[in-house]
Amino acid sequence: MRTQLRRLGIAVAGMLLVAAGSGSALAQSSSPAAPSAPAAPVTLTYFTFSAAPDHLADLDAIVKAFEAQHPNITIDVQTAAYDQYFTKLQTAVAGGTAPDTFELNYENFVTYASAGSLLDITSQAQPSASTYYPKAYQVFSLDGKQYGLPESFSDVLLFYNKDLFDAAGVAYPTTAWTWADELAAAQKLTDASKGIWGDFQPVQFFEFYKVLAQNGGSFFNADKTQATFNDAKGVEAATWLIDKANKDHVMPTTAELGGQDDTALFKSGKLAMWHNGIWQFSGLKDAPFKWDVQLEPGNVTKAHHFFANSVVASSNTAHPAEAFEWLSFLTGSPEAVKTRLDASWELPAVADQSQFASYLSQTPPANRQAVFDALSNIVVPPVIEQESQMQDIVTKALESAQTGQASVQDALNSAADQVNALLK
Repeated sequence: MRTQLRRLGIAVAGMLLVAAGSGSALAQSSSPAAPSAPAAPVTLTYFTFSAAPDHLADLDAIVKAFEAQHPNITIDVQTAAYDQYFTKLQTAVAGGTAPDTFELNYENFVTYASAGSLLDITSQAQPSASTYYPKAYQVFSLDGKQYGLPESFSDVLLFYNKDLFDAAGVAYPTTAWTWADELAAAQKLTDASKGIWGDFQPVQFFEFYKVLAQNGGSFFNADKTQATFNDAKGVEAATWLIDKANKDHVMPTTAELGGQDDTALFKSGKLAMWHNGIWQFSGLKDAPFKWDVQLEPGNVTKAHHFFANSVVASSNTAHPAEAFEWLSFLTGSPEAVKTRLDASWELPAVADQSQFASYLSQTPPANRQAVFDALSNIVVPPVIEQESQMQDIVTKALESAQTGQASVQDALNSAADQVNALLK
């Protein structure tokens, strides 16, 4: 920046010298400047998973606000459900038909950035880096280059049905709760004969990496060259998840769910505690019972999921400048921030906490402050280039232990061997 300013200063000084030597000639020949030509019309494609199906109207409002300020740019929105999104995106990128701009979650970012599929936006992004929550901004860089702007962040909390707690005479969760407190409450709240369950926490990769951190463990060694999640702390963390259904029976098994998912179970008032993300707030606003949220219990320490989505541009886009304008507006403009907060569409990853006043005043839940309190103890998912393979390996290992096909130790040992092979 200093170099640019120095060059600008030299250029301006030169212009002044010329003007001083021929001022009369300039005065005689001066005439109104010709109007600049209007910017050429540009259409940008934008591929998203987070907007569909619940927030398409919100995204449309942001698009209209952007197009009003940038009349030469039209945004062509394309959507796909999350379970189909990355397959379609990978196919498009491989076929040379990648959208101009698109969403990437943190877990998939490294794969696309490492492959050279993303536009380097370092120079454009640096002046506005302070707009964003620092952690959310930093995770979308690789090897010192910025490849994405943080679109949103979310974390996971402990949801609880206050009516079920009241009926059972159990005190509500507090920030001081540990795993032991959660289990004790879940046992009192469970009434399987009535289909009432005390707890639900999915047995899968994302929950495992988090409870591992809550137990003081680590997924990899310090230089990320070897998996360490199969040590004693990892076995205890996986056992904590699995025993809720298999041993303590405070959580329904897959068979007992009978095809019903955990979201439907909580919404129907049959689930007392539920580990899930803040993206569920909007879907629960009309729940026919009282509910709230609290920080998740830990075992030896607190640890909360930190999920972040970014928006990026394809390295092959024909319109890099316009693409960056759209990315900036979508992530940091007042219009986008307000729309997201009003709709409880995750949270914009902006640093100015004063912008969240309207969000904190909304109920339910009453304890929205927990969303921000959780940021003091965040843990990001472990990420490697072969991210999807690693997630599948760990989830399948946990499932094999849950169904009794292998012991927890054997299942994690097998998974660790497979993950180590990916790291080579």
